[in-house]
Amino acid sequence: MRAIRFGILSATLLFLPAQAADNSAIKEKASVCAGCHGENGVSQTENIPSLAGQPDQFLQWQLVFFRAGSRKNEQMQPIVEQLTNEDIRNLGAYFSQLTPPKGPEDADPDLSKKGTQVAAGRRCGSCHTDSFAGTKGVARLAGQREEYLVKALHDYKAGLRVGGGVAAMADVAYRMSDEEITAVSHYLAHLK
Repeated sequence: MRAIRFGILSATLLFLPAQAADNSAIKEKASVCAGCHGENGVSQTENIPSLAGQPDQFLQWQLVFFRAGSRKNEQMQPIVEQLTNEDIRNLGAYFSQLTPPKGPEDADPDLSKKGTQVAAGRRCGSCHTDSFAGTKGVARLAGQREEYLVKALHDYKAGLRVGGGVAAMADVAYRMSDEEITAVSHYLAHLK
């Protein structure tokens, strides 16, 4: 019983919000992320998500999933293996306080309209919030790279990615057609 309480306390302490460290050490660690995730956490690289404005706890969980090997990525694995719990807390706080990306101009408003219907029908806002800004351990979707959203949904659908220890995303994505995935990803990527 004592070991269980210690494990719960340890897990709780890992995910306490950290103050974004404005020191050179955290900026140096974050600069490693910029190579793929972009300057100021806004990705310019296909299939690489933007980190700026993501909820602190969500970022921490993803780093822990990568470090534990439950989420796999060849580029991320060697980086996260070197991160301490304090690094994870600081990186989560740092990127969560950066200005999130703004969605590009929508060249296909009809597709966005279909995506709006998919998001409403699948009740995406019940977890990701009505503005799709995310909260706590749930990702910000508004303004995220479109092709990354498509990839993430396909990964959930195929069982290649887990979300927060529950099967909610896999269950939602599994039931989505390719057309629905394309539409909702387009809508969310262009959401202002």
